Amino acid sequence: MRMMASFFRAYPGRTTVMLLALLLSGVAEGVGLSALLPLLNIAVGQDVTAAVTGVNTPRQSEFERTVLEVFATVGISPTLGNMLLIIVIGVALKSVFLLIAQRQVGYTAAQVATDLRLEMLRAVLLSKWEYFLHQPVGRLTNALATEAQRSSASFVNGATALTFLIQAMIYGGIAFALSWRASLIAIVAGTLVISLSHFLVRITRKAGKRQTRVMSSLMANLTDTLQSVKPLKAMAREHLADQVLAHDTNRLNKAQRKQVLSGALLDSAQELMFTGFICLGVYVAIGTYQMDLPVVMVLVVALGRAFSFFGKVQKQYQKMAQGESAYWTLKSSIAAANDAEETLEGGERPTFDTCIRFDKVNFDYDQHRVFRNLCLQIEAGSLTTLVGPSGSGKTTIVDLTIALLRPQAGVVSVDGVPMDSVDIKHWRSLIGYVPQDTVLLHDTVLHNITLGDPELRPADAERALRAAGAWGFVSDMAQGMDTVVGERGGKLSGGQRQRIVIARALVNQPRLLILDEATSALDPDSEAAVRQTMESLKGQLTILAISHNRAMVQAADHVYQMEAGSARLLDEEAQSVLTK
Repeated sequence: MRMMASFFRAYPGRTTVMLLALLLSGVAEGVGLSALLPLLNIAVGQDVTAAVTGVNTPRQSEFERTVLEVFATVGISPTLGNMLLIIVIGVALKSVFLLIAQRQVGYTAAQVATDLRLEMLRAVLLSKWEYFLHQPVGRLTNALATEAQRSSASFVNGATALTFLIQAMIYGGIAFALSWRASLIAIVAGTLVISLSHFLVRITRKAGKRQTRVMSSLMANLTDTLQSVKPLKAMAREHLADQVLAHDTNRLNKAQRKQVLSGALLDSAQELMFTGFICLGVYVAIGTYQMDLPVVMVLVVALGRAFSFFGKVQKQYQKMAQGESAYWTLKSSIAAANDAEETLEGGERPTFDTCIRFDKVNFDYDQHRVFRNLCLQIEAGSLTTLVGPSGSGKTTIVDLTIALLRPQAGVVSVDGVPMDSVDIKHWRSLIGYVPQDTVLLHDTVLHNITLGDPELRPADAERALRAAGAWGFVSDMAQGMDTVVGERGGKLSGGQRQRIVIARALVNQPRLLILDEATSALDPDSEAAVRQTMESLKGQLTILAISHNRAMVQAADHVYQMEAGSARLLDEEAQSVLTK
């Protein structure tokens, strides 16, 4: 129940209301049941008013006399109509309080899933870039979707178990009031049944942990596979992906089969053994203690309901144990992301008026050397282009500039202030970034540019589209900026997608525009248009581009050749060679 205690600490108000409503529901049910014994005695013709007048009859138990005295105290006469009315009122009150409790459980469960998803999402988004790079996207998706939902379902199962436990205790208390000896024998036997069948709960918990691990692996592989469907199909290798996914799916199936089997065994075994022990209690009550039939009938109802609810408690606990591992795995992932939280605010707020400088920077990635004593300078208002072979560190320079990565030695500074002393959130607000992978949202052109920022207007988007050389084809669309671009921008050409992403980077009027191979898919006409755009933007903002396209090299004020972990500033003659 450690998980439920965690929920109670997180939602004290909601859970207090839930527990209070459950308790009142159980009490109301107990009050209704307390009228059953006088009702049965009325049915068999006994004068139940004898207890009220002080006349004891052999058929009246201590419990019945107590109930009738309470009724007399509040002015209720033990008539057939009154007893039936009490039963109906008890059931009605139980239903009302149970509705309140179940509504509270449902609302809290929905809040649990929402809060866990938001907590996980915020923790990941605020984590360091190195941490994020090592997290498979499929696992993060699984945590936000499957694990959060399973955690919510486990809370519902735990709350339902508490509901049944309170009801079982109410019925057990009534059974004890009727005959503590017979009830004790039956309940001890029932406890033995629950103890003997508890190993099935342990099996379910282990299967649930295995399901959590396998589901995480399956979602990671599935996400990677779906992103690679086109090349797999193009090379007739989709069967290889099928083999990997089939392996994980079969493992998941085995874990789920164990859960189903243990649940079915618990259902079938409990019902048989509980019935046997109820019969034992009835035998002891009639054969040993010579109890009257009406008392025995109420005892059977009370014990039967108590055992039924105790069995349901264990079944719900079993279901809670099945999903409990998802909750703890999700909380562990959140804690790990929080431990890797990035410090964003605090420090000086640069305006980027002079330059970004790399001074003797060393950087290693996963024990692989990328730079040694790297020195370069990106002047404000200039267009600087980085060229070089794959793996030479061009993108790493971009990541160091954005402060996604930090050097192991040396200093990266902006306007003479070391990046460690800069307010990173403010610094990044001055940057427009265009990645190599031009992924668009399945939404309108306008939304893809503004990303739903309420401070941006269509006029801002139009200005950015014109600056990116994209306004021509966007204005020709039937719905203009309200045109939906399709899944991942599939309704647009590669060049059109890239120019919309460039417009997205420009819409906030950044001081620094970073193009990470952003012009690689442009045709010659688009390339010339982008070159003109970049040249017109020089002086208004700083541009840092990773590109081998002639347009970006020709338009550049400075070109750095990346090789062997260093950067060499090319002179005009060397630049002209690259553009031929």
